[in-house]
Amino acid sequence: MSNIELDKALFEAAETVRVNAYAPYSNFQVGAAILADDGKIYAGCNVENAAYPVGNCAEPSAIAAMLAGGGKRIKRVYVTGPGSTPVTPCGGCRQRIREFADLDVEIISHAVNGAPLVQTLGQLLPHSFGPEFLGK
Repeated sequence: MSNIELDKALFEAAETVRVNAYAPYSNFQVGAAILADDGKIYAGCNVENAAYPVGNCAEPSAIAAMLAGGGKRIKRVYVTGPGSTPVTPCGGCRQRIREFADLDVEIISHAVNGAPLVQTLGQLLPHSFGPEFLGK
């Protein structure tokens, strides 16, 4: 499958789940889709909570789905959100992705009314701390 076809499939998965996001406080629905090492696509959406720190972003929701489904490593990530400015993973999500992805993994950040932004994890999280620093 070409990257164009793959990105279309990832976009569709992220958008399908984004409409189910629970975002009553921010009204900012985000979807994320991951291509895992098992060849499957896993998706997640943001889930807010009245106690704000308890909510989940879309990216860790997709990572949890990947792990529950048997995937181990992230090969590509696609994030969608509203507006025209690319919706990039927050700092915490970049670190969560780092746990399961190599620095050359591409992350596509897309606001549905704008153009997608393609960056590697290394570009989004330079000089990062990863599992290899702990002898894993």
